Amino acid sequence: MVSQIKEWLNEAAGYIQVSLTNKLTVSQKSNRTDLVTNIDEETQAFFIKKINQHYPNDRILAEEKGFDTIDSLKGRVWIIDPIDGTMNFVMEQENFCIMIAIYEDGIGQLGFIYDVMKDELYWGGKNQGVFLNEQRLTPPKDVSLSEGLLGMNAYMYGKNIYAAGEIGHASMGIRVSGCAGVELIAMLKGSHIGYISNLSPWDYAAGLVLLDEFGYQYSNIEGKPLSFAKREYFLAATPTAYTQILNDFIHR
Repeated sequence: MVSQIKEWLNEAAGYIQVSLTNKLTVSQKSNRTDLVTNIDEETQAFFIKKINQHYPNDRILAEEKGFDTIDSLKGRVWIIDPIDGTMNFVMEQENFCIMIAIYEDGIGQLGFIYDVMKDELYWGGKNQGVFLNEQRLTPPKDVSLSEGLLGMNAYMYGKNIYAAGEIGHASMGIRVSGCAGVELIAMLKGSHIGYISNLSPWDYAAGLVLLDEFGYQYSNIEGKPLSFAKREYFLAATPTAYTQILNDFIHR
């Protein structure tokens, strides 16, 4: 299955890269900064077609075209973000990812985060480790909030939602990429110690599988399990920083 998914990702990435030279069709969803393109929709349709062909009994949760809700994670469920960071895709033509996760009865089994323009695939699975392309990665150090950089949602930081501004000031600094996949990659590399944002299930599902392998802790911003059912405030960090954020800022 892993090699098969890698083949699908490579095929989808090739299509996306070629499509960047053509005119994109860009539409608004909830507001002018919530964008979707024809490439988002076509990439998702490509993956759904592949899954239906090879795994017809599996279910799918994905961002676009009516696949954005599911009644439960029972059985095997594919969770797909065809282009994570669509605003970056449209405006920058970089700093976006394809993300795919496979869950079985609510437990993450495989996760894939593909930085398309860098041709860097971060992937792994339960008790399998985490890899960058074919290189196995070493788990980052467990460091405190004051010792590292945090990925952060800009609106949360600016409005100090759930003390995000204060948490950012207590860290070495914040970074804002506009792409959950890029932020999760930074944690896997050890260049960021955590990430605070407002995410949907397809934004975090693949990353959680990989974070689990490296011993990171994650939850909603109040420390409760993520719902996989709606957009919610998200917290992931090294165990030490995670505990500090909850105890010193959220639950003080």
